[in-house]
Amino acid sequence: MKNRLRFLLWGAALPALINSACSCSTESAIQQILGIAAEPPVFIGCKAVSSREIAFQFSLPVTVTSLNFDPPQEIDEVRDGETVTVMLQDPPPGGERIMADILVEDRDGNTLNVLVPFRTRNENFPSFIITEVRTEYSKPKVEFVELRMLTAGNLGALRMFTAANGLDTPLFEFPPAAVSAGEYVVVHLRTLDPSLISETGGDTAAVPYTKENEAQPDALDFWIPESKKRLSKKAGAVFFSDQDDRVIDALIFGDFAADSWWQDEKTARAAELLGETGAWISEDGGVPGPADAVLSRNTTVTRSICRDETIADRDIAADWYIAATSCATPGKPNNPKRYVPAE
Repeated sequence: MKNRLRFLLWGAALPALINSACSCSTESAIQQILGIAAEPPVFIGCKAVSSREIAFQFSLPVTVTSLNFDPPQEIDEVRDGETVTVMLQDPPPGGERIMADILVEDRDGNTLNVLVPFRTRNENFPSFIITEVRTEYSKPKVEFVELRMLTAGNLGALRMFTAANGLDTPLFEFPPAAVSAGEYVVVHLRTLDPSLISETGGDTAAVPYTKENEAQPDALDFWIPESKKRLSKKAGAVFFSDQDDRVIDALIFGDFAADSWWQDEKTARAAELLGETGAWISEDGGVPGPADAVLSRNTTVTRSICRDETIADRDIAADWYIAATSCATPGKPNNPKRYVPAE
């Protein structure tokens, strides 16, 4: 009976639609006559626009029917539309991870419930440089990336990328953590001891130093969960970016023939990005090739890739060297002793 009724309605509706002179489309007119719901809204993304303003983007205008945050946030104002703008009463810590549970409805009554995490806006990123990288692993010593702060600030929402992990997803995203000028920060790329916790509270000695964990008392230490291979001295790139995708600093390294080109597609993509942004440059100012990378064939667990901290950053391989055996120094100024290959 329902199918017969729908058929009769279609028969009555089509002549009216054909002869209609209204400005609406045929599709929307059919929907109005038959009560057929339009396509529901689609969630596109969420971003912290400022310290208090959060934007939720949808495919069409919507009205918010409920909104909750975890951890809880006091809401000052909600503006509906294709872009839903939410103003918080008080700014949360910069770079804090918050889960939003938002329910919206479009003009046709279609509803959409979205559960999405985001990082609050950090407006106090420090200036820093990458100073040391260990590419090798031999238990208990793990791979690491070391930074030296040039200015004070907050690391919250700073993102670390590696070519091996891809450019779409950060390997690590920092929680809120205050840093001082001159302070060292070490990201350990494996966690062998589940009791190790990242030092986010400003206490650089929160994790007691041992020969195994290398957590220096004067540096902030962060650990990436699990024990997985995340770097290789054969080919690699490491870089850090802020919430606006601006690259702050980078390093490209590998073991290549000087006249070759990138054999690894992921490293090639990273080199192209870093060359375009000026974060790592070739001699002629173009996209850096293997000849422009730091030669890393002689790195070991105790021979790390080190920046010459006595010179200004030029974003080129000449700023870097391989430390001598037993001269890796995570969380401390780099040892100036350099590895010299045997003749």
